[in-house]
Amino acid sequence: DLKLLGMWASPAVLRVRLALSIKGVSSYEYQEEDFDNKSELLLRSNPVHKMVPVLIHAGKPVCESTVIIQYLDEAFAGDGRPALLPADPYERAVARFWAAFIDDTSLPFCAIE
Repeated sequence: DLKLLGMWASPAVLRVRLALSIKGVSSYEYQEEDFDNKSELLLRSNPVHKMVPVLIHAGKPVCESTVIIQYLDEAFAGDGRPALLPADPYERAVARFWAAFIDDTSLPFCAIE
């Protein structure tokens, strides 16, 4: 039971959809959100920011794209699925640094509330 709440124009949602694709997770429901009329599911699932993306897995919401990606990497490990982050702790730290850098320098200009 996997559902992604998103919006087509959100770079953060596209990041999660790409991660799902890389992990080979194709069986999920996608729900497009209308920010002029946010769904009760979105408001209930992300009561702090009330923004997408939100991944709902087995009825439990996971918010924020970087957190969702780390969750996907752990929850859908094994079975020949590729890792999203390097195994080496230093290389993982470098990847997280660059992800944060991109978020800090470009995504604020694309924030959709």
